[in-house]
Amino acid sequence: MKLHIYLFRHGQTYFNRDKKFTGWKDSKLTQLGKKQANKIALMLKNKRFQVAYQTRLSRSKDTLKPVLKYHPECKEIITDDRMIERNYGTLQGLHHRTIISKYGKKQFDLWHRGYNSPPSKGESIKLVEKRVNSFIKNLLKKMKKERISVAISAHGNSMRPFRKYFEKLNIKQMMKLENPWDDYFHYVVDV
Repeated sequence: MKLHIYLFRHGQTYFNRDKKFTGWKDSKLTQLGKKQANKIALMLKNKRFQVAYQTRLSRSKDTLKPVLKYHPECKEIITDDRMIERNYGTLQGLHHRTIISKYGKKQFDLWHRGYNSPPSKGESIKLVEKRVNSFIKNLLKKMKKERISVAISAHGNSMRPFRKYFEKLNIKQMMKLENPWDDYFHYVVDV
């Protein structure tokens, strides 16, 4: 038996558009973000899943909402913050250009895309990977036990370790990933 995972990133937010570190701040979807969510919904229209995952942030929930319109078979929506965006700590809410001008491009790149470089009071991707791997372990157990397929409305940085796991990537490959706002990734789990 084959079970399915449909993983997608939330649509564009105002902070994404304005190039601000969003992290755990609750930035809403832009008009474009809402269109992207609807595009994902149409792409997943003919797929089937019984459980959907979201995080507490509105961008995750508001991207999942249009998807669920086509899925009366989805009987359970679970909020699980192990798939939440990376916590950018003291950088949250600040423009990228502000950080670059204050600390330089090299430090910005380390905080923005470094694997083990957490900003002050924030998380590194290494820490995000630890919580995402915990989520994956529980997810696979639930899928196999209940024989369910799932949809996951996630975030750019939580998708990196998720994709690393299922696409068998190394850290360097994972850190180069760009996750689109208007597409999804499909993984098959054999039972």
